[in-house]
Amino acid sequence: MRNRWLIALAAIGIHISIGSVYAWSVLTKPIMAEMGITLKETTWTFSLAILFLGLSAGFLGSFVEKLGPKKSGLLATLFFGTGMLGTAFAIEAGSLAMLYLFYGIIGGIGLGIGYITPVSTLVKYFPNHRGFATGLAIMGFGFAALVAGPVMQYLTGEFGLRNNFLILGAVYIVIMSMSALYLKPPVTSSVAEAAEHTHQGATANEAVKTWQFSALWWIFFVNITCGIGLLSVASPMAQEVVGMDAAAAASMVGIIGLLNGAGRIIWSTVSDYIGRGMTYIMFFLIEIAAFYHLANTVDAMIFQLLILLIISCYGGGFSCMPAYLSDLFGTRELSAIHGRILTAWGLAGIAGPSIIAVFRENTSGYDYTLYFFAGCFVINFLIALVLKTYGRRKRVHALVESH
Repeated sequence: MRNRWLIALAAIGIHISIGSVYAWSVLTKPIMAEMGITLKETTWTFSLAILFLGLSAGFLGSFVEKLGPKKSGLLATLFFGTGMLGTAFAIEAGSLAMLYLFYGIIGGIGLGIGYITPVSTLVKYFPNHRGFATGLAIMGFGFAALVAGPVMQYLTGEFGLRNNFLILGAVYIVIMSMSALYLKPPVTSSVAEAAEHTHQGATANEAVKTWQFSALWWIFFVNITCGIGLLSVASPMAQEVVGMDAAAAASMVGIIGLLNGAGRIIWSTVSDYIGRGMTYIMFFLIEIAAFYHLANTVDAMIFQLLILLIISCYGGGFSCMPAYLSDLFGTRELSAIHGRILTAWGLAGIAGPSIIAVFRENTSGYDYTLYFFAGCFVINFLIALVLKTYGRRKRVHALVESH
């Protein structure tokens, strides 16, 4: 029988490795300079990685469920490690196509498999605190940029851009391999007995046919679209709207990373006590008010507080989702169902920055974008109310009880 806290540590090990993708912006200028490519071409590498994260999680979720956490974790290591090492050779060759292939596509597939692999296993070790369990793992993904960002800056400065990817690739392969080898579902003892009821539930194919799944997919998509859109312009927006200097804006971005990670564990733990439905209702009420007021503030302190509130809800939306899915559909095929939901992330990674760009090009500032996002969260709030009131009735219960 595995120690459940070491299982949690293994889950964090995988997520903190693949979560380094959030530190991509640190490498943007060095890659542009080294390869002689534009900002748009460089940014597409990140967009591709997030797109393939969502696609691989969605299409390979059932495969990951059948393969088991250990083999899936090793498969994620293979893809992500190959992506990192291949990126080093893409930079050396000065090939944009290779950069897209290795970091965006191959690395992105590793991201998707690695993201969903530990979650369903961890939930089974903490059957009475599912929100806390999923928050622990997904917190690692949110905090990763805080660690990876400064490390990437140091390695690139000391050893060069190519060697940065070689060194980090080797380190991540070791961490992810060790973590994957420890992952194992509970099979005996009181933990397994306590988790027995959560092993029941709907299959992924059954779950996606329910209105509850569609509703969750939509609110997840909107939450990520608006959150990623805001993240993509946080620094320039702070400088243009409230007059912060570049250093202060960069400091705010660092705190955003902290709140992104902290929000994941705090909100998911809170959800164990007030319920997932009420937690999402709170997210959207906060975000309606925060985005609306963000469009009307010129005070730097209030501006930063509103941004941090939004980002905590953005992070919390990620960590509470697997627990919400297990509440509704059980954990029989939680990795596969979670994977299907993550297709929303892949699409939102493209939609968020694109919406910001369109509004920015056609208006004089960010106000209309922020009002638009506030309106999106009004719709999300109404859907969350319906989900909380009717989400666990009839069909979902029938699906869970039938297995």
